[in-house]
Order: sequence, then C-alpha cells, then structure tokens
Amino acid sequence: MGRMKLLNNVINTATNQVEGFCIVKSVQQKSNIKGSDYLDFVLADAGGEINAKLWDYDLAIHGTFYPDMIIKIRGTVTQWKETEQLKVDRIRKIKDDEETVMSELVPCAPFSSESMYNTIFDYTNSFKNSDLQLLTQYILKTNKEELLRFPAALKLHHAMRGGLLFHTVTMLKSAEAFCKVYKELYPALSTDLVYAGVILHDIAKLHELTVGELGLATAYSMKGQLLGHINIGVAMLEQAAAELMTDESITTLLQHILLSHHGSPEFGSPRMPMFPEAEIVSTVDLLDARMFEMFDALDPVSPGEFSERLWALENRQLYKHGLE
Repeated sequence: MGRMKLLNNVINTATNQVEGFCIVKSVQQKSNIKGSDYLDFVLADAGGEINAKLWDYDLAIHGTFYPDMIIKIRGTVTQWKETEQLKVDRIRKIKDDEETVMSELVPCAPFSSESMYNTIFDYTNSFKNSDLQLLTQYILKTNKEELLRFPAALKLHHAMRGGLLFHTVTMLKSAEAFCKVYKELYPALSTDLVYAGVILHDIAKLHELTVGELGLATAYSMKGQLLGHINIGVAMLEQAAAELMTDESITTLLQHILLSHHGSPEFGSPRMPMFPEAEIVSTVDLLDARMFEMFDALDPVSPGEFSERLWALENRQLYKHGLE
C-alpha cells in the first residue's frame, strides 16, 4: 500500500498535525518502560496505512477500539527510523450522523458490487446445461452477502473490497474471448463449463479468509490455513450438489476445475488441467492475477522507469514504456 490519504489533511503545517477519518486495521494494548499503558495501532484508509501510538491510554477516557472500527483522529506525523508514524492527539469513534465514503476508507473495486454480481449472474442465465445453471446460481444466491464485500486475497491481487467479484468478472470476460476463438475451431468446447468454473474457482475464499464488514482481509481463517480454498471449494461443491441432486459427472468436472486452476502442484494444484475447459480457467486465472499485479505496480512509476522487484512475479522488475 502507498501513503494514507489522511496524511494529506494537514490542519497545522507548523506541527505537521493531520485530521480525518480512517479505520483501525489492528490495535494492541502495551506498556512502556515506565509501566504506562498505550495503544499501538495500524491505521488505514484507501491510500495506505501507518503505525500510530496513543500514549497514556485510559480506558475510561478513550474507550475501546477494535479492528474494522471507523474512527476520527487528530494526530501529529513524526519520523521513527526513517518511517512515518502518527502520534495520536485526539481519537474517537465515528458518530451516527457522520457520513464517510467507503472508497475513501478502504480500497474498493472500480465497479459496484451489485453490478458485478448481476453481471456474473447474467452469465449463468445463458447456460444450456440445467445442472450447471442450477448449481452455480444456488451457490451465488446462498453466498451473495459475503460475495458483495469479500476481497480475492489477503495481500496480493484484488485484495480490496469487492475484489473477488472484480476478479471473477474480468476472468469471465477474458474467458468469453478465449471461447469465441476456440468454439469456432472446436465446437465440442463447453462454454457453460468454462463460465461455471470461472465463477466457482475461488468461491471458497469466502471461508479461507477472515474478513470484516468493511471487506478487508485481516488473516487466513483456521480452515484456510489447514485446508486452503481449493480443498474447501471441492467440499462446498460436494455439499451443494448433494442438496440439489446434481449429476455426479457434472460435479466431478467442476471439482476438477477447482483442483487444477492453479495449474501445477508447484502452485498448489493437486491436479493439472486434464480437459480444455479446465485449461482455459487456469490460464485466465493466472493472466488476470498477473495483469492486476503488473498495472498496480506500474501505476506510481514514471514512463521510462522500472518498478521495484516484485516477489509475486518471480522477483521481476517491470518497465513502464508510456505507450498508449
């Protein structure tokens, strides 16, 4: 993440004091060497995050703070080991009559969650296979509330509010372009199976990640740590298919797409794609993740310059050529 937008709201240039709304990403109560309590925060907004300290913490005066809480803060920006830090001067919870724009507080997908959900659902309305349609729509409907806010990752691609839907929509559009080319050459290609695989491939991120009401992932859940979204997703499909009495062969095909969508065992897939539709899902998943990572990394870079090394992209440095 970059620099917090809050830090641009300077109210006193002489003291470098800032004021505005942000969210509590994490908070711990600690004691200094004199035995006085203080709160150690990580505060964040859509621009970035910062470490902050509330010295001489008093529960009776200041109250309780917890992750995902929206607060209003006044603080002094200082330097600690060449890194910006915030000394909290005043802090309180947001009032009921105070309005904030969610996109100012947390990174959000560039489209509304409702519109992205509807776009995805429209794809399922075109399915000719009734089992694929019923199963996919059932999972979308039963998980709609979580889908509207969940990110696609903890830190990497599409780690934003609505990021899972954003990732799914762009994958569907890429997959549609692939299918348009290859369906003409190979009529046996099942577009229904491709689209259903795209829609469901990451559905278990809803159980893999710990996500609050603001739509930010703070950690992996216990199930996420022990099982991972691929295994959880296979189980979700099994349960939904049993409730709907889905044809077993359809369920197995979808489960294979989930098991193989990371491409190879090296990247966490127990199986490599073993039919064309699974190959398309795996390919567009990797493509979409890398396009997001690349453009996100190049956004602050000036034309003619290179980005920092990106460990998520094999430690590559990216070049911004500046061509339209």
